Amino acid sequence: MATEGSWGVTPVPERLRTLGTLDLTLLWGNLGVSLLVLVTAAFLVPALSIPEALLALVVGSLIGNLMLGTAGLIGADARVPAMVLMRGPLGRRGSYGATGLNVAQCLGWATFEIVIIAAAASALSDRLFGVRAEAAWTVATGAAALALALLGPIGVVRRVIRKFAVWIVLASLVYLTWWALDGADLRALWDAPGEGGTTFVGAVDLVIAITVSWIPLAADYTRFGRTRRAAFVGTGGGYFLAATWMFVLGGLLVLAKGLSDPAEIPAGVAAAGLASAFALLAVTVDEADEAFANVYSTAVSLQNLLPRASQRLLLCGVAAVATVGALTIELSSYETFLLLLGSFFVPLFGVLLADWLLSGASYDGRDLLAAPAFRAGPVGAWIAGFALYQWLHPLGPPWWVELVERTGPPETQIGSSLPSFALAFALAAAAILAERRLRPEPA
Repeated sequence: MATEGSWGVTPVPERLRTLGTLDLTLLWGNLGVSLLVLVTAAFLVPALSIPEALLALVVGSLIGNLMLGTAGLIGADARVPAMVLMRGPLGRRGSYGATGLNVAQCLGWATFEIVIIAAAASALSDRLFGVRAEAAWTVATGAAALALALLGPIGVVRRVIRKFAVWIVLASLVYLTWWALDGADLRALWDAPGEGGTTFVGAVDLVIAITVSWIPLAADYTRFGRTRRAAFVGTGGGYFLAATWMFVLGGLLVLAKGLSDPAEIPAGVAAAGLASAFALLAVTVDEADEAFANVYSTAVSLQNLLPRASQRLLLCGVAAVATVGALTIELSSYETFLLLLGSFFVPLFGVLLADWLLSGASYDGRDLLAAPAFRAGPVGAWIAGFALYQWLHPLGPPWWVELVERTGPPETQIGSSLPSFALAFALAAAAILAERRLRPEPA
């Protein structure tokens, strides 16, 4: 019989819905403590002044986490994984496209996380013992991500995060924040004007994009939530608190410590002294949560295609592929593909939200498993939202960006996330209502 760590695509039974508001807050708070968020702050300041950057951070975080919390709520409502949720608006076969994109995205980010953790660990071991052993750290990191994934969301929260991980990370963040503030002239920093290079709207869009990148994974974890309210508050609130702290910390490191290049931030902190290096290492080790989440969600997403496959075997295969990728693949070129993939998921959430609301703001997981094969209208709305996103802000490999720019995208400052979400939502709602009107009445 399936356990809490290996539950598949069918609705989670009541006996396994054990994660309350605090549990989900701690889980998403730990996922929000990420080096990716830390270094992204370097794109906000000093391009913007501190008041502008903080306002952009608050606005973007509120919008992004409202979306993320709602995605978590829908997952707790239906009690099925995120890619099974997509059967509702897209149909069974239509959801396969979203599943393939999510598998590619999660596997790519899992590989990135393993590289980041192994690089930081090898740098510290080189400083302490004169041995880098980066390949060994890479294998060890992949094994740690697999071990967490085999525990499953409930096991990770109850046995790892609540017992010790949250306290270690909290202490490290407090120390790093104190170190960043130590000796800083806050008045001068507050009054300094922005240097340009990023607009306010662009900064808001960036913060939204970082947050909503978790939407296609949210339900994989909130399906174990006790209530819809716990899922909404824990997911949106936990990630908001942690990611906002990391953004602010990253901005302080840029302005107060002169780390202007995003790539310099981890190295600059590690070079400040042994205490700072250990604090950064603790935050980096917490990155294993992100590696776990991406490995776990890759396997669970694959089960939407292969529902009878053993989740444990899928987890082992995904972790192995990510580890080998971290050892062998040049990731700098692949990062642009991950950004391209990510732009699919903002409009996809718009389609999901429209279908869920028009279904009475409630999903039955059993109905999703028996959804129609294909729903052309919502699929078309999704594609239209993606096209608008890319037209407003092309992301991806150079050849793709050049191709989109030939269409003459507008010189506008409205961002891309909210317009693509709104278009996909409106078109999907119209298509679903039209579909219902054309559907023959039951005898």
